[in-house]
Amino acid sequence: MLFKKRGTFTEEDAKKVIDWMGTHPEEKELIVMAERATAEAKRRLWDYARAIKLMADMTGENRSVRVEILEGFVSERVRGIEL
Repeated sequence: MLFKKRGTFTEEDAKKVIDWMGTHPEEKELIVMAERATAEAKRRLWDYARAIKLMADMTGENRSVRVEILEGFVSERVRGIEL
C-alpha cells in the first residue's frame, strides 16, 4: 500500500501507517512517499517489518512486509492514502 505525506513524515505518521497495516494483514508492501522522513519514523517502519518476519518465523508462517521509503517529490498522479 502507498502512503503519501506532504512535508515531513514523522514518527506519529509511522504509527498511523502501522495501525492501518495491522488491520490489513494481506498487504505485502509498505511504500511511503514523502518530501522528508525522520530517522525515528524510518526506524519504526523497519522495526515493524522485522517484527512481522520474526513473528512469522516463530509461528511457522511465510509472511513478510517489504518497506520502501521514497523521499523527495510527492506525486499528485499516484494514488495512495494521504496522511
